[in-house]
Amino acid sequence: MDRSDSSSDEEDDRQSLVEHNDIKPHPSPPTHSTTFDIDDDPHFRPPIPRFPFSIPKFAFDKRYYYLLAAALPLCILVLFFSVDITSLFSTTLSSTLKTSDSLTDRMRESELTALYLLRQQQLGFFHLWNHSLFLQSNSSFNSTPSNNLSSNSALTEYIKSALLKQITLNKEIQNVLLSPHRSGNLSEEVGDALPMDTFALDRCRKMDQKLSDRRTIEWKPKSNKFLFAICTSGQMSNHLICLEKHMFFAAILNRVLVIPSHKVDYQFSRVIDIDRMNMCLGRKVVISFEEFSEIKKHHLHIDRFICYFSKPNPCYVDDEHISKLKNLGISMGKLESAWNEDTKHPNRKTVSDVESKFSSNNDDVIAVGDIFFANVEQEWVNQPGGPIAHKCQTLIEPSHLIKLTAQRFIQTFLGKNYIALHFRRHGFLKFCNAKQPSCFYPIPQAADCIIRMVERANVPVIYLSTDAAESEHGLLQSLLVLNGKPIPLVKRPPRNSAEKWDALLYRHGLEEDSQVEAMLDKTICAMSSTFIGAPGSTFTEDILRLRKDWGTASMCDEYLCQGEEPNFISENE
Repeated sequence: MDRSDSSSDEEDDRQSLVEHNDIKPHPSPPTHSTTFDIDDDPHFRPPIPRFPFSIPKFAFDKRYYYLLAAALPLCILVLFFSVDITSLFSTTLSSTLKTSDSLTDRMRESELTALYLLRQQQLGFFHLWNHSLFLQSNSSFNSTPSNNLSSNSALTEYIKSALLKQITLNKEIQNVLLSPHRSGNLSEEVGDALPMDTFALDRCRKMDQKLSDRRTIEWKPKSNKFLFAICTSGQMSNHLICLEKHMFFAAILNRVLVIPSHKVDYQFSRVIDIDRMNMCLGRKVVISFEEFSEIKKHHLHIDRFICYFSKPNPCYVDDEHISKLKNLGISMGKLESAWNEDTKHPNRKTVSDVESKFSSNNDDVIAVGDIFFANVEQEWVNQPGGPIAHKCQTLIEPSHLIKLTAQRFIQTFLGKNYIALHFRRHGFLKFCNAKQPSCFYPIPQAADCIIRMVERANVPVIYLSTDAAESEHGLLQSLLVLNGKPIPLVKRPPRNSAEKWDALLYRHGLEEDSQVEAMLDKTICAMSSTFIGAPGSTFTEDILRLRKDWGTASMCDEYLCQGEEPNFISENE
């Protein structure tokens, strides 16, 4: 307010207010006024104050007035700091101010956190830029096509992983900025940060198996012609792969396949359903050894033993296995080789090659020995569903009891969105170090690879299938941390009567069978949303076969630390 306006108001007020008691009066008219008397002038009109608290106008010298005006701000400050201002307002207003202060504090905290995260994102982009330049400069020194392809592939994978990490960080920043407004309507208007499921589902989507492009062969065997399966190499997974190849040979040669006896091989009936195979083809194509024995009236003889492999020993069977066959009452002629073929360096063969060398129409029962390493129409054999025409997803799969038990375990512990990790360690160090490059990774390096996959697939939990010692398993679990949160590693727990997910196995006498447990592990892995396998392991290869045949294979499926070499490799003995 202007001083001129204030002075004008003073002149008006002096005519209407009575002087204060302690001021000497000037000579006055006959009518005296006291301090609280009101002028009797009929034209008197009380002034309208311009502020809620008007300052009385006194009839004293102007210098006192100026002194009072100068002291007024000081009085207001003293009043402000000495009086509880909130008591002047209503409870509702007080609550509103407190809420406002709380929201302001939360917003400030969120903004500072977001600024820190933005800084981290900026550093991440700089690191990505510098790393891409480094790889590009290195590739210029290695100009061969294979090196360029490897370099470009490594750069592409690194960029994919780094960009996904920045997208994840961006989502975290959005959530931080929105967090103060969660209680209000702002989050509804702005919308939450785009969920990472959008990226994960697109990036780790199921693979299109293109089943319409399958190339198949009809298996229509003659009921009196048999192919006697013999599998000797490796563990159960090797034998299942060997059995699958025997089925292909039997289809080519139009013979019924005889499953080996559990006295010379694994007890396949505990892990796979033979009757289901026949149902899938609509005819009798596979029989057990016991059925074969009944058909032959206990006169068991292999009419011709045509060996697919000649090295390192004919039919890739040893004397011990031959003795076991003879103890079953099986007689056989001399082992003969179809060609010069070594298990260490198998040559590519075709259906025509098999027909020309192994067709023996005059012999009722033939055997070709172990054909796990056979390389016959591999593209045909490896296609989804296999090379044989049938009406099921796959011919060789876990039994119904094992599949149902796996489903119950997943419903109990994992849910539909999980990574399955086959982490082979026992005996794998020497095996991998004999390869170039090695496939045995230090646990910290393996943990980094697994964390990157968890980021890509956006899963909350990992199912662990492993033979690792508890010390290795414990270290791996301690290193699996993403965004400050541990990533749980779930293993099948020991038998507990309070848990019912494995009751079917115990009810049917399949408990504590190592092969049943191994097949259960395979099944849980094959049903996962994403799978990380052990390079060089047939256990992993059989899981990949099941995933391909069942349609569960993901675009993100890969071997552990695929494309990387171990950052430390020990010397050979």
